[in-house]
Amino acid sequence: MEIGRILESLLARTNASRVTLRQDIPGDYAFPVTHEALAPGIASLREERTVDLRDQPVAREVGSGRQVVQDDCASAYEDPAFHRMREAYGGLAAQIVTPVLVGERLAGIVSVHELRGPREWEASEIEACSAAADAVAELL
Repeated sequence: MEIGRILESLLARTNASRVTLRQDIPGDYAFPVTHEALAPGIASLREERTVDLRDQPVAREVGSGRQVVQDDCASAYEDPAFHRMREAYGGLAAQIVTPVLVGERLAGIVSVHELRGPREWEASEIEACSAAADAVAELL
């Protein structure tokens, strides 16, 4: 299965607003969005370059190989950089952020974003994110 189909399937499974894949591109510290699946009316993040992931607490956790599940991003961190990112990403309300590991290397990040409001993620949705990250890892 190609990466685009993996992300589209995850978007449908979670009924979220957006699913992105950020990849580790040599020379680009930003882990740019290389693939995404969007619900109708949701803005793309492909060209968004104002957020420095090195300043983001979620990116630091994912960089350590941990999946981050947030039901309510507004209360997840007090970090001002995190809240600037939430605004830049369209009012990010809830998210699941999963590392894509190729061996020991963080090769990418699969993120599921909910913009409509906080939500409690189901265990099966969290597992679907892990499965999608594993499927992407096999293709990288």
